Amino acid sequence: MTAAGLLELTGARLPIVQAPMANFAGRELAIAAIGAGGVGSLACAVLDAATVGIEVAAIRAAATGPLNLNFFCHTLGPQPDETVWRTTLAPFYAEEGVAPPTGSPPLRRPFDAAMAEAVEQARPEIVSFHFGLPDEALLARVRAMGTLIFGNATTLAEAHHLAAQGCDAIIVQGREAGGHAGYFLDGYRSRPLEEILPEIVAAVDVPVIAAGGIADAIGVSAAMANGAAAIQVGTAYLLTPEAWTSAVHRRRIETAYPGDLIATNLFSGGVAGGLRNRLTDALGPISDLAPPFPYASAALAPLRAKAESEGRGDFSPLWAGDGVTHARAESAGDVTRRLGSAALNYRSHS
Repeated sequence: MTAAGLLELTGARLPIVQAPMANFAGRELAIAAIGAGGVGSLACAVLDAATVGIEVAAIRAAATGPLNLNFFCHTLGPQPDETVWRTTLAPFYAEEGVAPPTGSPPLRRPFDAAMAEAVEQARPEIVSFHFGLPDEALLARVRAMGTLIFGNATTLAEAHHLAAQGCDAIIVQGREAGGHAGYFLDGYRSRPLEEILPEIVAAVDVPVIAAGGIADAIGVSAAMANGAAAIQVGTAYLLTPEAWTSAVHRRRIETAYPGDLIATNLFSGGVAGGLRNRLTDALGPISDLAPPFPYASAALAPLRAKAESEGRGDFSPLWAGDGVTHARAESAGDVTRRLGSAALNYRSHS
C-alpha cells in the first residue's frame, strides 16, 4: 500500500505516526501530532482504564483526526526472587545513601478486559499493540468495533504472525529504535531497519510502517525507498515541549553522540534502546541478573529518584534511538510537519 492509501485508511493528512512512548507521550504530544496532520498516539501501558477515558476525552476536545491507543501484550509472570538483583545493586544503595524499596510498586500490565472496555468506550481510529497481540477474545472485541489494528514486528516471522491474525498494518521496528524492542516470538533479534523492512514489505499484503532511528529527511527517504507506506517517529519528539522528557534526560540527549547508544535490559528487564549511563557502564548493558520485564525497575526506583533529585541520570532509563543526534528543541507540530511532509513528498515524486 502506498502512502496515499494509508492516509485514506487512517484519515491522516501526512504519513507519519507519532510513536506511543510510555512515560513520554501524553495528551499534549498526541494533540500536537494530530493537529499537524499525523496520527497521534497515547501510550496506555502506564495508565489505568479510567485514565485512558479521561485522556481520550481531552484529546478529542482539542484535536480532530486519527488517534492511536497503544497497549502492551507482554506475559506478566509471577513476582521473581530479586535477591541476586538487589545484592548486585547493594553497593549503589550504600553509595547513594538510600534503602532498597519495600512493598510492591505498580507494574506495567498487559492489555486486559478493563482496557478492552475502555477502548470500546473511547472508539479510537487505531489500536496498536506492542509485544505481540492480546488473546483472541480480547482481540475480537477490538476488531468488532471496526477499529484499525496495528501490530509491531521485529522479525519476518512476527510480521507473518501479525498479518495472519488480521492486523490492518504492521509497524516494522529496526534495531535503531529507542525504547523497548517489541519482540514476542523468538526473543530479541537485533536487525537494522534497512534489512528487515524490505523483507517484510515483500512478504505481507498489508501496509508497513517503518520505525527505528528516523529523525531527518534522509532517514525518511530511506524508509520510503524500502517500501514503507508511512513512518513512525519517537526520538525526534523527545526534545519537544509537548513531550514528558525529564530535564535530566533532555540534557543527556543534547550532548549525546552515536557511541552513547546501547541496547540494555537493566532498567526494566526487557531489551530497550537508550543512552549509556553510570549503571550500564558499571554492570554492562545486558545482564542475566536483571529480573524479567517489567520487574527489574522496582529495585532501581530509590536510586533513580535520588540521582534525579541531584540532576543526574545515573540510574534512569534514558531511552533514545539512533536519530538522537537529529533531535531538536522544536514543537511537536513542526516535527510532524517536517518529517511527515518529507514522506509525502517522496511518494509524490517517486
